[in-house]
Amino acid sequence: MGTRRYLFTKVMQAFFTLVFVVCFNFFLFRILPGDPARILARNKLQPAEAVAEMVRDFGLDQPLFPGQFVNYIGDTVRGNFGISYKFHRPVTEVIQQRFWRTVLLLGVSTLIFTVLGILIGIWGAWRRGSAFDIGSHTFSLIGYSMPEFWLGLLLLIMFAVIIPIFPVGGITTTSPEYTGLRAIYDVAGHMVLPTLTLVLAYIGQYAIVMRSSLLDVLGEDYVQTARAKGLRDVHVRRRHAVPNALLPTVTLIALNLGFLVGGAITVETVFSWQGLGLLEYEALRTPDYPLLQGLFILFSVAVIAANLIADLLYGYLDPRVRVA
Repeated sequence: MGTRRYLFTKVMQAFFTLVFVVCFNFFLFRILPGDPARILARNKLQPAEAVAEMVRDFGLDQPLFPGQFVNYIGDTVRGNFGISYKFHRPVTEVIQQRFWRTVLLLGVSTLIFTVLGILIGIWGAWRRGSAFDIGSHTFSLIGYSMPEFWLGLLLLIMFAVIIPIFPVGGITTTSPEYTGLRAIYDVAGHMVLPTLTLVLAYIGQYAIVMRSSLLDVLGEDYVQTARAKGLRDVHVRRRHAVPNALLPTVTLIALNLGFLVGGAITVETVFSWQGLGLLEYEALRTPDYPLLQGLFILFSVAVIAANLIADLLYGYLDPRVRVA
């Protein structure tokens, strides 16, 4: 019953958080400067009657509450986020077109910096005070403190301008249009710099957390007991120390997966990577209310789902959490 109560509590917390986010989302972007009517009527010579008709079509002639708010809630429940002001297409269609590009970039980057960060943290903690530990810890602190956009600009200037090894930006080469393996190679070449930026920016976070957690575990009684029993260091590290030290890192992984979906806006903007991050930047410049609302809900759902997964995993890995 303790496990069921724990699961029910966490799921309900995630549900009510999502309800709050959906309601908050409606009012958040209404306070941005800019007149939607002027955005819709880009031609200044367009007749006032035509502008008024577009305003009615988008439901902007109704009061914010309850008119527009009620319509917004109903459309959101049905998965209809309206028509983008900028692209004049359904918001879901615009997001779907960019979604997998962000998944590709962030998926590869997350896999690399998670594995490398954990391994660096484990080896640094196990060899505490060694040259590797001092050097990796210093590198982690420097990388963790660098702003992503600044690091991306440095890499772009160095390896795309001064030493033109990689493309300046974009996802593919516009001309000529490649197919087959050549197309895969072309996309991979465009991914190198933005992926390297994300890896250098986040690998230090995982290394620092894993190192700190493992150092705490190494001082526990059960680790000292395992060593006193004569177990080899590799078995002590693999079977006793690392599994327990991974708990904070598992939480960090789950949380970062949610934040990274919308957190790559600066990297995608610097490298003109046409994913959700760049799409969010374009929507903010307009401002495109329906598109901003759709993106905000997507990012919020990702963060809430990641938090829920982290809570459930933590409760599974550490039974003490369920009875706390």
